[in-house]
Amino acid sequence: MNLSKEVMTKMKEAMKAKDAVALEALRAIKSAILLAQTETGSKEEISEEAEIKLLQKLVKQRKDSAALYTEQGREDLAEPELAQAEVISEFLPAQMTEEELKAALTKLISETGASSIKDMGKLMGVASKEFAGKADGKAISVVIKQLLS
Repeated sequence: MNLSKEVMTKMKEAMKAKDAVALEALRAIKSAILLAQTETGSKEEISEEAEIKLLQKLVKQRKDSAALYTEQGREDLAEPELAQAEVISEFLPAQMTEEELKAALTKLISETGASSIKDMGKLMGVASKEFAGKADGKAISVVIKQLLS
């Protein structure tokens, strides 16, 4: 089942359950999918890789907004953002733990021959492609910095 159909199914469930937060998050996903499809000028489905990037972007937006609201002492606005991020995250593949990420990046460092922080750009490019959808870019960056320093 593709993402579009899965989102529609979940939307129906959220409507029946009168879950406003989930419904808002699901509508955001549906909207983003439609925008991505019309951007390319075709009515065809977007690729699975593009779907994952889209979902990651939506989750990141929600988390960034929640962080800003928390900084400003607006917990009432931060909570729905985090709840929406959780709903959107359900559609993403399982995320790697920090230990799994460290092990995979250590292997990648030995394969690419990276030895210093100067090699970080090259390593980030390879790692971002390899771990797309499985790990956040920020988490990858932090672990690479730890391993190379």
